[in-house]
Amino acid sequence: MIASFHARRSILIGSALLAWGVIMAPSQFLSAQTSKGKGPLIAYVGTYTSPLKNVLPTQVDLPPGNGRGIHLFQVDRESGIMTPCGLHEMGTSPSALAFNADRTRLYSANETERTGKDEAGSISAFAINQSAGALTLLNTVSSGGKGPAHLSVHPSGRFVLAANYFGGSVVVLPIRADGSLGPASDLQKDRGTVGPTKATNAPPGSFAISGHDQAHAHMIEADPAGRFVLHADLGLDQILLWKFDDRLGVLTPNDPPSISLPPGDGPRHFVFHPNGNWFYSLQEEGSNVVLFDYDSAKGRLNARQTISTLPPGFAGSSFGSEIMMSPDGRFVYAGNRLYDSIAIFSVGATGTLAYLGDEWTRGNYPRSFNLEPSGNFLYVCNQRADNIAVFRMNRKTGGLAFTGHFSPVGNPSMIVFLDLATAGK
Repeated sequence: MIASFHARRSILIGSALLAWGVIMAPSQFLSAQTSKGKGPLIAYVGTYTSPLKNVLPTQVDLPPGNGRGIHLFQVDRESGIMTPCGLHEMGTSPSALAFNADRTRLYSANETERTGKDEAGSISAFAINQSAGALTLLNTVSSGGKGPAHLSVHPSGRFVLAANYFGGSVVVLPIRADGSLGPASDLQKDRGTVGPTKATNAPPGSFAISGHDQAHAHMIEADPAGRFVLHADLGLDQILLWKFDDRLGVLTPNDPPSISLPPGDGPRHFVFHPNGNWFYSLQEEGSNVVLFDYDSAKGRLNARQTISTLPPGFAGSSFGSEIMMSPDGRFVYAGNRLYDSIAIFSVGATGTLAYLGDEWTRGNYPRSFNLEPSGNFLYVCNQRADNIAVFRMNRKTGGLAFTGHFSPVGNPSMIVFLDLATAGK
């Protein structure tokens, strides 16, 4: 009871300080919160923001404005509680975050339609203070398209890959020796036929229509070997496949160059199984997961199973959001917005999924979620509820149990974690 009281008191104090506009340096919290024998665990939360004064970018997602940039928290390893410990203020909606390989640099996709006079979003590079986790901006470059909604770092560690949602394009940005970003080495525009507004696999009575007005690149990531790059275009109902030259940072269409999902279903995010042979694609408007066999030698996908992320008998509108694989490869998790749940699937011996049930996210519009490094706690970014809810994971059953802990964050979009004891090693 005493430990619980102090943990709750800590988060209440931190929340009050943030509400009063007091931004504390991470070092002011680290010594008291660090677990025995381990370094501090820092969470970075990307948010949707309002433009700062004298800055031109236009907000592109709703509801706008409640975040203040990249919010920093210290995570208690025993309880999962997050305590605010810093803020890198940005008015450009840093909605997606990714670390470099040794986790000494952080990159953000700034999801705006305009950066100054440039009709494009931007990508920022940050150095991470290895003792406190604070961020120092290295530079910001154009993403080459409007509304960059996702980014990842290529396994070579030499390039950032980013997907521009509005108009559908993907960009390759070289990483310089100091971790800053150079001008684009490649920019590819998605081309094809836009799918119908009604998803093939929509639930009965669904009005979940979001992105079938134009091409919308929604995620980009290399396969585990780095030889091929895949990206999902929601508007075209396609996953595009590219050969990747990791010397020049150039994308070349694979053979075949894409694979189609059912019309209107809208592929959004995807994840590889740890074995590298199974690939799971989440469809935003179809609210389902498709299992593909992945040929790593040729960069090809072959669909094998489709399963709903919603419970039997569901009717109405819901939008798929995030998909995540448990570190041991035994479970897949998929987010549902409007229904506001995380669907839980077990992974069979051949990669097929079985629906186990779902967990309410304790807030609306769960945009994404992530596990902290130990795999004990899962954090859900409830975008329109302005909070992050904390769940304990049962590693044996895959189940999620709400801890009762919330962290207030305006329009959270993505959360990533850094163990300062292992960063740079």
